[in-house]
Amino acid sequence: MELDRRAFLCSVGAAGVGGVSLPVLADHIAATNPVERPDSRFGVLVDIPNCIGCRKCEFACQEAAGFSPPPIETFDDKSVFSTHRRPDSRLYTAVNEFRNPKDPTRPLYVKANCLHCHEPACASACLVGALKKDSRGAVVYDASKCMGCRYCMVACPFQIPTYEYDNALTPQVRKCTFCFDRISREGGVPACVKICPRECLTFGKRTELLAMAQEKVRDQPDSYVDHIYGEHEAGGTSWMYLSSVPFERLGFITVGDAPPPQLTEAIQHGVFKFFVPPLALYGLLALIARLSRADDTLAPAPLRHPNTARESIAGDGRTAGGGVRAGRLAATDSGVRP
Repeated sequence: MELDRRAFLCSVGAAGVGGVSLPVLADHIAATNPVERPDSRFGVLVDIPNCIGCRKCEFACQEAAGFSPPPIETFDDKSVFSTHRRPDSRLYTAVNEFRNPKDPTRPLYVKANCLHCHEPACASACLVGALKKDSRGAVVYDASKCMGCRYCMVACPFQIPTYEYDNALTPQVRKCTFCFDRISREGGVPACVKICPRECLTFGKRTELLAMAQEKVRDQPDSYVDHIYGEHEAGGTSWMYLSSVPFERLGFITVGDAPPPQLTEAIQHGVFKFFVPPLALYGLLALIARLSRADDTLAPAPLRHPNTARESIAGDGRTAGGGVRAGRLAATDSGVRP
């Protein structure tokens, strides 16, 4: 695209005065770089009311990730629900128990993992392209590119990516992989979906899953709230949820519909596209140099050390009275005595 005067001034204004010109720049860049939203991406629909909290999905996930999980029978232990758990570097998915306000005798269980956003903030924040959105729906990670800045952890609106802090030599960012290899190479389904005994996890094309979810909400209004979490949140996600109670009661984070990277990427790409950072850097260096020269001209003359007062004594090293005073003068702090 040709650099015209109007576009250049918009980018300079955005860098110099901040919010005044940002919407103009964002609209300009967004118009020239439309976001692709393919309908062929895969996804998973999670039916929360059907989950029984067996945690077999946790076992299958750990096994698929190569973590050597304990025997599957140990995952029947319900005591883990006494503490709210989050995914970590050795646990890509975590199931938590929540009180069911409609029926206290039947708790609700929620599986937490990476939602694989359509326009992931983690990938947008990654400076080296270690995270990216695959056309099939997964947000994939390339450890060989990662430099460990962990900006992805800060950027994620769902607070999902974790880090191997206990790995001093080769730490990596960790999160659900969507069993990308299993899907892309083997034509299979994610391990958690395959093992679910209640089939509360459904894998398929996102458009088909969305239609299925809408049908359930329409046909069973007493069983589901009229909200499909992930349909619009943060621009839409590959993982979507159905619930019988409002999602905020189940620990879901409330986020807007706009993809977080939409505005920030438009501004960032526009600024760098028009070479504003180099110009700003050179301008700053020039200003520092100018201020340094000004400081040199205003600097006061250096103070003379008291010992230099010897220069005021007669060249033969004697005082007016004729005695040699050099030794005594060096020992005093007040300089030459009259």
